Amino acid sequence: MLRLPVVLFLVMSLIAVMCDGQTGKPDASPPPPPAANGDPAAPPPAANIPAHAPHMSKQTRYQIIRDFETQVVYSRATFPMGSRGLILKNGVSSPNGQDLQQMLALWGPSIRPGDPAQISFVRIHDNYIHFDLNGGPIHRKKWYEHIEVSGTGGSSVPVTQNQSTDNPHGSYLDVYFDKYVPEMSAAQLRALLYPVLDFNARNKEQAYLDTVPPKVKEAIQAHHVLVGMNTEMVVHARGKPPKKVREKDGDTEYEEWIYGEPPQDVDFVRIVGDEVVRVETMRVGGQKIVRTEKEVILEKPDKDAEAKTDQDRPANAPSLRRPGEAPEDVPKATPSDGASPVPVATPPTVPQPPGPGGIVARH
Repeated sequence: MLRLPVVLFLVMSLIAVMCDGQTGKPDASPPPPPAANGDPAAPPPAANIPAHAPHMSKQTRYQIIRDFETQVVYSRATFPMGSRGLILKNGVSSPNGQDLQQMLALWGPSIRPGDPAQISFVRIHDNYIHFDLNGGPIHRKKWYEHIEVSGTGGSSVPVTQNQSTDNPHGSYLDVYFDKYVPEMSAAQLRALLYPVLDFNARNKEQAYLDTVPPKVKEAIQAHHVLVGMNTEMVVHARGKPPKKVREKDGDTEYEEWIYGEPPQDVDFVRIVGDEVVRVETMRVGGQKIVRTEKEVILEKPDKDAEAKTDQDRPANAPSLRRPGEAPEDVPKATPSDGASPVPVATPPTVPQPPGPGGIVARH
């Protein structure tokens, strides 16, 4: 008889424990790790490469080449046209500043900030990594362009005709290291290239916005034009203008970009050179708003770079002038083709045989 209460007590205790395990609060578990930052506009984490990292192995070289070749990226810098590209070292690209602006003024840009570019060729040297963008500044020849056919005379004739090897839309980037190319991952190399190339941008607009000042970025996102912007910023903010009018105010020539049509608001953006100098807005109710004060200051190319270069020339610079000859004393060519005029020689007097009547004709 005593065993029955004991058995019932054990059964009731077991049921209570099971119910408490089902209805009670679960054990506290560690919080899940924070999600990775999915914002593509955020810069990648810094590439922490150890100072005494070993040389890049052969296997890593192959992996880097396979990962980066044929990859499409967005430019964060301006690449000049021609045979000279950009050099990146310690997070700073060169040429930059006035030197870059002078090259752009002479040759023009091949890749602008925000433009998509394809990494077409990767080569890893001893202390730098070379990247060709959009085929590089010089077109590489195909295998069949090296074939030549020799005739009976011994002269060889190429199978294909000689074509221009210049690539106006291509350039290159060289990433230099202190002593040698260290061992690194593809993610670390992308972080090193971020000052020049963006691997995370989703489109051209986003890549371009990351290269402009914060005030300009907010204005472009709000489709607002600021006095001091350049034409590229205006196009990103409002698009290509439906109407353009060229006028002249005294000696200053300007271009008026017109956005909108009545009965909506109409914006008149006045551009002198490559800079917005005046924004006039006509409201629907007839209100006129004019802004001429500069709202953003951008870095401009030095227009007097060439003049300063001439002033910095040494006094003993080589010249084709004679000693003591002034520049204004040099004879100038009058023909349009630049050739010097050839003096006309006077024909010599030639005696003629006597004619009828004893008159001698002279020329």
